[in-house]
Amino acid sequence: MTQTKKYDFRVVADGATWTGQITRRQTARKIVVSKSKKGFATEAEAQAWGETELKSFLENLIKRNERKAKARGERNEAAEAKELAADAWRNARPSKESGFDEDNLDYESDSEG
Repeated sequence: MTQTKKYDFRVVADGATWTGQITRRQTARKIVVSKSKKGFATEAEAQAWGETELKSFLENLIKRNERKAKARGERNEAAEAKELAADAWRNARPSKESGFDEDNLDYESDSEG
């Protein structure tokens, strides 16, 4: 299996002008253009734009992933704390010998009558 970059750039000729494109490999066979800019006079200009934009695009992507990972960690910690509090509450409740059965919503006092 070949190793390819997920993000890359390419330069495409549009008649007399050039277009720079930031591409993303979506699947093994499909490539999607994430960002593009048209109207470059030379191929070198489009190439330079592609290189600089790819760097900034990847930096922004890394920052975004870090923010999302931090938020996910905070969510997981909050969910864990909530679950621990729920477990503590369940353990502090009276036991089933008190006359209440969660599975059978009948009360002992109701069945005696």
